[in-house]
Amino acid sequence: MNNRFQVLKYVLIDILAAIASWVGLFYYRKTKIEETDFVVDDNLKIAILVIPLFWVILFAAAGAYKNVRRRYRIKEFGQTFLVSLIGSLVLFFFLILDDEVNNNYKNYYQLFLVLFGLHLILTLIPRLVLTSITVRKIHARKIGFPTLIIGGNKNALEIFNELENQVEGQGFIFKGFVSINGVDRTLKDQLEYLGKVEDSKDILDEYGIEEVIIAIESSEHDRLQNIINELDNGSVKIKVIPDMYDILSGSVKITSILGAPLIEINPEIMPQWQKTTKRAMDIGLSFLALTVLLPVYIFIAIGVKLSSKGPVFFTQERIGLKGKPFKIIKFRSMRADAEKNGPQLSSTHDNRITRFGKFLRKTRLDELPQFINVLKGDMSLVGPRPERQFFIDQIIVKAPHYKHLHKIKPGITSWGQVKFGYAENVDEMIQRLKYDLLYLETMSIAVDFKIMIYTIRTVLKGSGK
Repeated sequence: MNNRFQVLKYVLIDILAAIASWVGLFYYRKTKIEETDFVVDDNLKIAILVIPLFWVILFAAAGAYKNVRRRYRIKEFGQTFLVSLIGSLVLFFFLILDDEVNNNYKNYYQLFLVLFGLHLILTLIPRLVLTSITVRKIHARKIGFPTLIIGGNKNALEIFNELENQVEGQGFIFKGFVSINGVDRTLKDQLEYLGKVEDSKDILDEYGIEEVIIAIESSEHDRLQNIINELDNGSVKIKVIPDMYDILSGSVKITSILGAPLIEINPEIMPQWQKTTKRAMDIGLSFLALTVLLPVYIFIAIGVKLSSKGPVFFTQERIGLKGKPFKIIKFRSMRADAEKNGPQLSSTHDNRITRFGKFLRKTRLDELPQFINVLKGDMSLVGPRPERQFFIDQIIVKAPHYKHLHKIKPGITSWGQVKFGYAENVDEMIQRLKYDLLYLETMSIAVDFKIMIYTIRTVLKGSGK
């Protein structure tokens, strides 16, 4: 199934439904309330062009175009109902309420109910039909998600047989399995053996794996956390069989797959509407900061230039979302040759830091150019601070769970940065890590606001470490 084409179908449904519901509202108003002839005037023509765009943006913000192959009918109904209600309320208060409608408040109620009812019905029915077609194809095993089983013994064989023998498929298209300690011959006869667990990351890329089922034996439980740390980068869904529940840490979600219940590890961190809001805040506030703080940028640039020889800006490769590198931009706070002897972390009394640079670090003003990184999409306003691969390799040796931070975009500021400040060595990086992991588990728009407020206070007080 072509994912983009499927998304286009949903978008087309929403556009046509938006046009039809608004025309229907206009017709009802003219013929039933105002008791005049239905005439297509300029206002209706403009509305037909603008209103569908509003609905598409609203559905996109709610996540209605994300993972369209994974949509199911109950979710489709609930999401469409909620979006239709919110959208109808917005249009009612902005476009209908100020109009004069025979000076009868009951007419306003009628118009709202007509708009909401028409839009809900015209959007929901074709969406349910389209979703039902996808669900039937999944149940018929015509489409699905490339799946890898980790484990090669009894548990792996049992879960494979249980899922494969179900009358209706659940979307698992098994590409093969990887072993930990051994390989069951019966399983190898039924499913392709792809290698050992150490090869899992390469196998995920090679086969385009979207689902991983961990089905290891009791004697292999001590390796579970390492396996999860290795695979859990946000790009695959990880599930385990239920008898491992008591040894798991972190967020889990039980998913009952007919006769084969599985536990999903680390489901969606934030609802889609919050992700959309977070990105909108990133763009809006970054653009505002770059505009309003232009005099501050000029002042800092002059200060950096006068404090020591070298460029105003400092760029460096950091690791971001899903482990992808990007160039971070900062105001230079050290001598230009600060790392002539290789990568080094700064310390409180580091003589490489210029006098003006100490002021920039205390107030966090050296981070201001990173608003450009935010606009580019490399970073967010709030998120774990990005590190260099050189230090990540050292951190992972002592704290393999650091890899979980790559599931979200790094940020200009973070809970770890607020509570701990700059780290002077790898051990301090690991200490700061607990705050960033706490943010990962509890992240929300409200938490982001709290962190930004604390950051502003640190800047104003100049109390940064």
